[in-house]
Amino acid sequence: MFEDKTLVCKDCGKEFIWTAGEQEFYAEHGFENEPKRCKDCRAAMKNSTRGERQMYDAVCASCGKACKVPFQPREDRPVYCSECFAKMRQN
Repeated sequence: MFEDKTLVCKDCGKEFIWTAGEQEFYAEHGFENEPKRCKDCRAAMKNSTRGERQMYDAVCASCGKACKVPFQPREDRPVYCSECFAKMRQN
C-alpha cells in the first residue's frame, strides 16, 4: 500500500526518503502531513529548543535549606528541596 517517497527538506534543501514503514506509522497515528524536514534537521531542531533550564533560588519550606527550583516560586505556596519533596511523595 505504501511506497518509499523522496521528499525535500525545507531547512537544508536535501532530498530524503520517507520510507513506506514511516508512512504506515504516520497513518496508524493519524498524522496527515508529510514530514517537512530530514532526520538530521529534525534532530537539530529538537536539540536547539531544549536549552538550559532557568533555575530559581528558593528556601525549602520543610528543612530551611537553600535550593534551586525550575519554576518561579510564589509566596503563597511552599517550595521544597528535592530531598524533602521526595520524602513527601513517599508518604
